[in-house]
Amino acid sequence: MKNYTISLLALLSAVLTFSAATAQQEPTNNLTVMPAIAEGLSLHNLFQSNMVLQREKPITIWGWAEPGEDVSVSFGGQTRTTKAGADRSWKVSLQAMPATAEPLQMAIKGKNATLTLDNILMGDVWVMGGQSNMQEPLRNLENGAMEIASANFPKIRLLTVSAIIDNKEKKNFPRRQKDKQPDGDWDICSPQTVPDFSGIGYIFARRIHMASQIPIGVIDASYWGTPVESWTPLSVVKSMDSDIVRSLLSDWDKKVAAWDPKKELENQIKQDEQRTEELKKQGKTSNEPRPSKPVGAPIDNQNYPGNCYASMISPIAGLAVKGAVWHQGYNNARLDAETFYYQVFPRMIASWRAAFNDANMPFGIISLCTDNPPQTLDNYLECMMDFGIYVREAHYKTFLDFYKAGDKNIGYASSYDHRRAWWHPEMKIPAAERIARWAMATQYGVNSVSWKPPMVTNMEPKDNTLILNFDSDVASLNSEAIAGFSIAGKDGKFQPAKAEYLVTGKNNNGQPQHNWKALVLSHPLVPNPMHYRFAWGRNPMGNLRMVYIKDIPLGTQRSDNWTVADMYENYTGKKSAVPRLVNGGEVEELRKALKAADLERRIFEAKALLAAQKK
Repeated sequence: MKNYTISLLALLSAVLTFSAATAQQEPTNNLTVMPAIAEGLSLHNLFQSNMVLQREKPITIWGWAEPGEDVSVSFGGQTRTTKAGADRSWKVSLQAMPATAEPLQMAIKGKNATLTLDNILMGDVWVMGGQSNMQEPLRNLENGAMEIASANFPKIRLLTVSAIIDNKEKKNFPRRQKDKQPDGDWDICSPQTVPDFSGIGYIFARRIHMASQIPIGVIDASYWGTPVESWTPLSVVKSMDSDIVRSLLSDWDKKVAAWDPKKELENQIKQDEQRTEELKKQGKTSNEPRPSKPVGAPIDNQNYPGNCYASMISPIAGLAVKGAVWHQGYNNARLDAETFYYQVFPRMIASWRAAFNDANMPFGIISLCTDNPPQTLDNYLECMMDFGIYVREAHYKTFLDFYKAGDKNIGYASSYDHRRAWWHPEMKIPAAERIARWAMATQYGVNSVSWKPPMVTNMEPKDNTLILNFDSDVASLNSEAIAGFSIAGKDGKFQPAKAEYLVTGKNNNGQPQHNWKALVLSHPLVPNPMHYRFAWGRNPMGNLRMVYIKDIPLGTQRSDNWTVADMYENYTGKKSAVPRLVNGGEVEELRKALKAADLERRIFEAKALLAAQKK
């Protein structure tokens, strides 16, 4: 767990000239809660000693005081004065300031109290968003111990937003002692403070700080087990003209209507009594209080649309930031994944940009990580039936849509080749480094660093093959045979493709000359291929990447638009019970059909090999 020590300087900086009981202070180990909105003169909990404020953007500071109270904020040679409104809120805006690693002080004065914040740096502030794979602490990552031991970066500052998820839109987050550790505090990066911080967030911050030497503030606003719709404002989700979205909202409405708080409390009391009786038989006692109010209301669930946005993004909205990085998807790997995610995700990005008052805010996407055993030629088709693939596809498609529309601040990094056979793969440091390369190249002027994945520019069926053209030279990892492509004809039945470079002629020695930007895909069981898929598995085969820059893979993608229901019909000969949708039973039936097709192909290939050896 994170060690936390209050320095003498931090204690002295929380100066109150009137009453320590009525103004916000730096927390001590004796405090259990620092409320979201304190009595008297107080600041939003974003603003603390040791924070980083965003350089080169207007600096907005806000908080609360007594209605009508005059409040002045002095910082960096500027002073602004305002008056608290009837709702106690106040806000001031200071002129933009350049980056500086020299510690600055901020003073906030009210009628009878003064708050002083110390050791403030001007730099870049990045927000980390997503679910548990973004939240995963550095101490859990492969080589995390080495990173922790090396984390002596006093110009990097770390903040984890307190996660108290419900349906109420929040204006602030509390600073609290969670499991005897601070939660919601700005920490100076060190081996003592970094172990429980987002591993991806720290590695990203560490790399761009090393490259730029600019102070970096990184805010972890991620939370485990959450879907994309929970991170999108409820009003935005409700405004979407989409049958699949309306269906999801309808399902939640039914859950909310069916929940009986009285009955739920009775059940929880009964469970508590059973637990207490069981402990009594073991000679133990329970220190847990008897349930007094029901918990688990569906409307307050972390998966309910808009709840994570209301609870973790809305409280920090309005802060000037540099950009955001997103890594999420597991909880959207469900039956509606092939259409739902692609519809909602772009709206979420736009909502986050609006929340931080920057329509062009840099936004980096790390695609969904791996899960399940690796895809091989023996289980190739069977592994193509996984809804997580469609989430990963939506990550890449959304990036492409923004990028091709001229968005210069959208970024992308694949993570499917960091293979581990479960949903929390510990191999996250390389993924964080990849998205940091995007930031370095596009936001910090490091032109020597490449980040953009190779892109398909053209597809041409020709002579029982499918030719793909790319915008850059491509190659496999370690000069292995190119793997990960599959092709299908008009019957919609895929086979893993042989991929070779396009031969354009011969040189003076009679040796073939190749176009390193073009691949020829083929398989004898697909005589007239029309479409391709690449890296189409939850833990996929796929080793194609940019030449010379060996760590930029081709993104998960496809050229077809066949639905899972279409695939079900293609492989079983039956239509799904609901047009364009499949149920769990149909998914399993499709998997069995794909497994059988894998076996048929392997038998075909074995017979062909035996026939070739007899010649």
